[in-house]
Amino acid sequence: MNVTFEKRSSSTATGEREPEVNGNRSDVARKLQELRETIENHNFAYYVLNDPVVPDAEYDRLMRRLQALESEKPELVSRDSPTQRVGIRPIGEFDEVQHRIPMLSLDNVFNGSELLDFDRRVRERLGSAGLEPGDIEYVAEPKLDGTAVSLRYENGVLVLGATRGDGTTGEDITHNVRTIAAVPLRLRGDDIPQVLEVRGEIFMPKEGFLAYNKRALKTGEKPFVNPRNAAAGSLRQLDPRLAALRPLDVFFYGVGELAGQGLPGTHSGLLRYLRA
Repeated sequence: MNVTFEKRSSSTATGEREPEVNGNRSDVARKLQELRETIENHNFAYYVLNDPVVPDAEYDRLMRRLQALESEKPELVSRDSPTQRVGIRPIGEFDEVQHRIPMLSLDNVFNGSELLDFDRRVRERLGSAGLEPGDIEYVAEPKLDGTAVSLRYENGVLVLGATRGDGTTGEDITHNVRTIAAVPLRLRGDDIPQVLEVRGEIFMPKEGFLAYNKRALKTGEKPFVNPRNAAAGSLRQLDPRLAALRPLDVFFYGVGELAGQGLPGTHSGLLRYLRA
């Protein structure tokens, strides 16, 4: 299975309208889906592989083509289309979300002694479970200072995005999560689990933070204090059009609920699974 969290911003550029697709409904639907998949593949190459295969002008042309076709055939617009990331209506308030599997917080260590103590506890718990620890390999990940989130996919389609909250109850931020280009509205691949709940961190990269604050100062807006507050504040917007203006990114490192498929036996394998 390929579960890829991809990123590429959609174009809002205008251009000459291309001719509509001719054919019956099923032919048009198939061609629309092929166009959506082509755009998603370009997103994957650009943002995940860092190896773009088409120039920006060609990507923009494909997006305009998709926008035009969906405008002509609105009954064939799908919720997971690249054109449907940003909603046009603000929500009234944030609904509560109950995490089916609690989102646990991470602990800290500040010196080598505490790190060795962590290793000792790991070995003790493995031993108490009847397992022989042997040589243990640890995975090191960057510490991203943002907001912990959980995204739920059902049959490959994003249906819910929620904050961690207190670990058992969070807030529904689906409308804002959908605006982040790095979050797929539909998972890639053929072997898709019935339910996949991924956990990770939404953050604002330093480059985007600095660029956003520079623009804010020029326009007389209040700049963000730091990237962490910027990410959290962006996800607290009631209007998704405001969240869409923020340069947010995401990194996924864990899985909550899973149905219809198994997981790799190691954490490093899980990270490859989420990226592949």
